[in-house]
Amino acid sequence: MTTSLFNLEGKTAVVIGGNSGIGQALALGLAEAGADVIASSRRKEAVEETAKQIEALGRKTLRLTADVALRTSLEKLRDAVISAFGKVDVLVNCAGITSKGPTLNFAEERWQEILDTNLTGTLRGCQVFGEHMLERKAGRIINIASLTTHLGLFEVAAYGASKAGVGSLTKMLAVEWSCHGVLVNAILPGVFRTALNTNLLDNTPRGREFLTRTPMGRFGDVRELVGAAVFLASEASSFVTGTLVVVDGGFLASGVNQ
Repeated sequence: MTTSLFNLEGKTAVVIGGNSGIGQALALGLAEAGADVIASSRRKEAVEETAKQIEALGRKTLRLTADVALRTSLEKLRDAVISAFGKVDVLVNCAGITSKGPTLNFAEERWQEILDTNLTGTLRGCQVFGEHMLERKAGRIINIASLTTHLGLFEVAAYGASKAGVGSLTKMLAVEWSCHGVLVNAILPGVFRTALNTNLLDNTPRGREFLTRTPMGRFGDVRELVGAAVFLASEASSFVTGTLVVVDGGFLASGVNQ
């Protein structure tokens, strides 16, 4: 009984931003749990590579690009998945960008680009796939929040504002949609090592501060986020909605560590 609660066989999952870092780890993790997974992003080569890995796990997929900045591309993605699989059970919104710089003179165009990708892009995904899920009266949406959903980090105001919005949007949609069978939650990752941040984590004062603030004394491996995603996608979380599941090695609990 316990094992079956986390079994995703027969489920179809779409991971937007699912071809690198956290998104790819979640896409492959959902496939390992039994789901057919479509991992989409803007880069065709990355989509192809992740699709091969999903198929190597014995699951079905599609090779489809999409851009969260374009609602029509998300609609085409949704329609193609429904045409091939009949339904979408799980949506993971993982596309995101960031930029560091003093807020006083941060370019408004760059601010808008970050909010449009991280927050409005998440909204677009929720709206486009939520329409289908609400018609079925069943679905799971998993958004990706951030430490900056709750904490201020130095010189990343646009990213922080966008992710605070993702946290709030997650709760608002849960209030609106949960009574119709669509559960909306978010994962809040702590500091995870990826190909893009290794130098920052290992060779800068900022990286050392991140490590000091993490009580477990190490950075996360992106695969350590898979359990939370499988939980939120599965029947094990049938009474969980509007929640931000924190996977951060104790970072948000941290005060003085030495």
